[in-house]
Amino acid sequence: MSGKKTISIALLVVGVILLIGSLTADSMGIGGSPGFGYKQIIGAVAGVIGIIAGFVSRSKSKEPAK
Repeated sequence: MSGKKTISIALLVVGVILLIGSLTADSMGIGGSPGFGYKQIIGAVAGVIGIIAGFVSRSKSKEPAK
């Protein structure tokens, strides 16, 4: 497995875990206060950015060599 492919998969996995963890923090009992707080928003946005970066990195690594 090449380095770029490994990094893109890691970004995807970490992004998904961060997004799911942020969205379900209150129901898991790790949310700071009731409702969707600013820390959860930051975590969700960071998760989405990680997922997007992983997809972009993965799609660039699949381009055929010239």
